Amino acid sequence: MLLLATLTTLTALPAHAQNRETIGVGRLFTNDYLGDGEDRWRTGSYVYSQIRAPRSYDAQRRFAFGELLEYRVRAEIIAADAPATAPGDRPYVGAVSFGVHTHFGHGPADISVGADVIATGPQTGLSRFQTAVHDSLDMPAPAFIDTQLGDSIHVQGTAALGQNVFINDALSVRPFATAQLGAENLLRVGGDVIVGTVGQTDLMLRDVVTGQLYRGTQSGDRGVSFVLGGDIAAVGDSIYLPPFRNVLPENTRTRARAGLHYQHREGASFFYGLTYLGPEFQDQPTGQLVGSVKLNFNF
Repeated sequence: MLLLATLTTLTALPAHAQNRETIGVGRLFTNDYLGDGEDRWRTGSYVYSQIRAPRSYDAQRRFAFGELLEYRVRAEIIAADAPATAPGDRPYVGAVSFGVHTHFGHGPADISVGADVIATGPQTGLSRFQTAVHDSLDMPAPAFIDTQLGDSIHVQGTAALGQNVFINDALSVRPFATAQLGAENLLRVGGDVIVGTVGQTDLMLRDVVTGQLYRGTQSGDRGVSFVLGGDIAAVGDSIYLPPFRNVLPENTRTRARAGLHYQHREGASFFYGLTYLGPEFQDQPTGQLVGSVKLNFNF
């Protein structure tokens, strides 16, 4: 009930609501075919974030609580490892979520708080979509769809605390801590380094699966930026790893990532990132590599 109240409150925040306009759009597509190509576990996701605020984003002039809102839509497919039919592999999951998050500053800290409503199961249509895509590409049908996680609705609350430490115009260090409660319970700490001009003055959003930083706003800075980061999480319960399926989560999760932002001109940019995801459940024999991409062309 507390998480639902948070989502409702963020959606209905009156502060500057009549004056908000869209100041940016962020999106990121992630798939293991862009990484190790194995089509398993955290196999694919897409996130779309619309940023609305009463003024343009300025990294030196931060917003108060509730002024800047991120409306986030996510779709994710989690798959079993098709050749591994032994008990203990994670179930197939199709998940779609909608959430509202506010990003604001307090002292030297950058804070975000929000909540997402998550739907799982055949009701999302993702298993049918993936089957159709595989058929059109003459690929094998996705495995274990008939035993996928069932139809359900969950709420996920997220709070993140970080700080952007600017060494100079082309170098920043961004430590962070994140807490999630609801669909997955975890506490994560880590950091990222951005080397280059692109993204230094933008609102950078963090992808749920990979931790990759994607741009929620688009400044006119041209050039190339390299991003290196990693984190570790202490994990509690997860709806995606149900104990009644004999799938037990690892107590910790690790991620390591690298990425490249390139902007040719304002409105024309590219991002590619590669992320190593450590094992998430006890019978997972190895980690996996997933790739993330974003193309942005505005004419």
